[in-house]
Amino acid sequence: MESVLSRAQYVRWRNAIFAIFLASGVSISTWAARLPDIKSALEISNSRIGLLLLAMGLASIIGISTSPAVMARTGARHGMLGLMIMLSAGLVLIGLGTTVFASFPLVITGLALFGYGNGCLDVMMNVEATAIEQHAQKTILPLFHAFFSFGTVIGAGFGWAATHAHISVAVHAIAVAVLITIGAFFCFANVPARAAAQDPVSPGEKPHWRERMHVALSAWREPRTYAIGIVMLGMAFAEGGANDWLALAVTEDHSGGAAMGAAALTVFSICMTTVRVFGGPLVDQFGRVIVLRVLAVAAASGLLLFILAPSLPFVFIGAALWGIGASLGFPLGMSAAADDPEKAAARVSAAATIGYVALLAGPPVLGVISEHIGLLNTLFIIAGLVVASGLFTGATRPLKHTEPAAVPAVTK
Repeated sequence: MESVLSRAQYVRWRNAIFAIFLASGVSISTWAARLPDIKSALEISNSRIGLLLLAMGLASIIGISTSPAVMARTGARHGMLGLMIMLSAGLVLIGLGTTVFASFPLVITGLALFGYGNGCLDVMMNVEATAIEQHAQKTILPLFHAFFSFGTVIGAGFGWAATHAHISVAVHAIAVAVLITIGAFFCFANVPARAAAQDPVSPGEKPHWRERMHVALSAWREPRTYAIGIVMLGMAFAEGGANDWLALAVTEDHSGGAAMGAAALTVFSICMTTVRVFGGPLVDQFGRVIVLRVLAVAAASGLLLFILAPSLPFVFIGAALWGIGASLGFPLGMSAAADDPEKAAARVSAAATIGYVALLAGPPVLGVISEHIGLLNTLFIIAGLVVASGLFTGATRPLKHTEPAAVPAVTK
């Protein structure tokens, strides 16, 4: 028997998904903040650090790509619980492999579990967030992504504190893993046991999982998926490129020094997060397409100003515009991919795969190119991709379908 979600159930569902986004951000910055300690404890070179990053990146992409199959089999509610436990287990193995066993293979195994769990979880939590957005009938997906950003800040802060308190990687990682696991069960209890997002919601019409798998793969045959993917790809390059190269460009190419480099990256991050927190009402007022086009202009203008800036004040203005412009491309791309609830998981997974491949693989590729033409010249490539992103924003225009009045939930 099915019932309509009450206001209290909706709020608990929304808060549970906020918590999952936050936990994902905390987990990622937890391991990243202790990377220098991991390198020191294992006594490994930068090339072997590269192998660790590659293992996690590949596992994440596999997780993103296979998430529709997992969701078709388990549903988002059980799937998210299992994946949060999986990534927590990965954190534990990373910690034990670093400071207890000093084992490179154990750390890389932990990173593979961690990467797969986070990648697969990313799609599921975005599918749930888009379902919440459709239930609320207003744009709130950027706010979910802001909670992810808050999580990365919290995780980095804990990492800094643990490092300065000389807390071992094992103790730190296990403590975070325990907290995430406890949070996973709390979230599981507050996510409604509804039909999977790609299923019909009418009682008694849930198809066999093989049929749902067919739906899951169908997104890759739709031109709109690739158009949304281009929007997300350009903005993912803009975000990932800033995270990895902005501070270095300020430090070396603009001769600002390490402190100014860190400050410029902080400006970028604050601007991006602020727009994610407060940008939803703008999207509801003006529509996705107009907002994304304005942001693409802001990002491209910011990049060009950053590259060509004659002095540091202009560098900081450019970084601010760059952050503002890169803020909503990824979450609004996810929102557009999920416009049709029956195919939300498949389309979100396909669009996310394109976006995350750019986010994970883009910065290393830019690094190789920069060896030949210089870092600032390489950033022109990102500006070009942002322009392409702006040209394809028409694909994010909402599909014409009847909005559900409420989300059905299975009563216990």
